[in-house]
Amino acid sequence: MEAPTSPDSAAAAAGPPPGSTAALAAQLFAQKTEAELLYLAQHAGRYPPPVGAAAVAELKRRGLLPEPPLPAPPTTPPPAETWGQVLRDMFVPSRKFFATPILLQLNLLVMFLMVLNGVSASDPSGLDLVRWGSNYAPLTLHGQPWRLVTALFVHGGTAHLLLNMFSLWLLGVLIEARIGGWRLLLGYFIGGIGASLTSIWYHDYDVNSVGASGAIFALYGMLLALLVSKRIALDKSDRKAMLGLVMYLVLSSLISGLTGSNVDNAAHVGGLITGLFVAGPLVLFGLKVQSMGAERTSS
Repeated sequence: MEAPTSPDSAAAAAGPPPGSTAALAAQLFAQKTEAELLYLAQHAGRYPPPVGAAAVAELKRRGLLPEPPLPAPPTTPPPAETWGQVLRDMFVPSRKFFATPILLQLNLLVMFLMVLNGVSASDPSGLDLVRWGSNYAPLTLHGQPWRLVTALFVHGGTAHLLLNMFSLWLLGVLIEARIGGWRLLLGYFIGGIGASLTSIWYHDYDVNSVGASGAIFALYGMLLALLVSKRIALDKSDRKAMLGLVMYLVLSSLISGLTGSNVDNAAHVGGLITGLFVAGPLVLFGLKVQSMGAERTSS
């Protein structure tokens, strides 16, 4: 049993009415060679619109012009897959991007263990932070220097942690592939130690500081040194854009630190300066860079 045919489809199948202008054009183009028809179809813009349309219609009638294919499925992965890939790139180390995921994992792991052991996730006490390795000067300077490092992985709450981890991930994306993961780790730890020592010195040896931001500022310093010295291969406009972004992030963080009583700007400045020095060998010696209890102070 055949499906019913609509009047419109029946008319289309029957073609133009006999004697009409369209019918005469169809008869005329039916007499033309395939080469002529292909030329008229390819250069339809040079002729009145009916000419090109008639040539295309005749080519289709002869089966020489296939119907347009169905649109290809979108190549962009669905949002869920996109975010899944981003998370994998952030936390799963690979050969070319391993240092940043390891640092992210260590910072998150310390916070997880702190909360698991009863420490407040939103507002840990100063004593809790000391127990977990903060840079508490009376202990750091008297037999526990390892606090200069452990303080880089302890944070004063989830909000503090997430803010620092976003900055760390952003910097890792910008520089790890260019300077290498081992150099990034070196900058993070040496810069973080420099930040912790600066914090102790500036606060007159009376400080209880935590957070990765001193080490993060060291990475900012490394990136600034490499951009200014042109050791990172970028064109002029991209270099200016990246310099502007880094300077904005550094200055905005330092300015906001001036208004926050619980922000350790001394650690930030110390980390930034240490990062500039850590980048020195890359700049001066031309190493290869690939193209592109007590008062608590949080850093």
